[in-house]
Order: sequence, then C-alpha cells, then structure tokens
Amino acid sequence: MAGIPLGVYAFVHAAMQRADAFTAADKMSKPVWLGITGAGALILILMRGGPMTIFWIAGVVAALVYIVDVRPRVLEVQKGSSW
Repeated sequence: MAGIPLGVYAFVHAAMQRADAFTAADKMSKPVWLGITGAGALILILMRGGPMTIFWIAGVVAALVYIVDVRPRVLEVQKGSSW
C-alpha cells in the first residue's frame, strides 16, 4: 500500500512541470515521463493487494527513478541560475 502514494506523487509532480524543463535537463520528454509514471502508478493501484510481485516492483522502480533522478534536475532547470 505504501507504493501507491509514491506512484501518484511521481505522476502528479511530472504533470505539473513545464514540458521544456525535461528536455533542458537532458531527460526524456514530459509525455514519456507521464507515461512511465502513470503506468507505474496504475500498476501500484491495481496490485495493491499483492506487493512484491514483479509488476509491483516495476511500478515502484518507475516512481523512484523519477523522484530520485528526474525530479531534482527538472526543478533545478526551472529554478534557474542563482547569479
């Protein structure tokens, strides 16, 4: 059950970001990340009764990759230079 908020957060966060920030951060495009995080969230919701299946793990990994790798870079690009 703990994976569901993680997956939903990753999807909602990706949806709220500017599309150009993804390419500026040298990451895949926003629609691709929406697809990855959306599919991951959907898998986590559907597999809520059976965590630790291969599909559940794939959903958690998709959300974690976005949160740990993509999210910080996108936020950094949108924040701009501190000069």
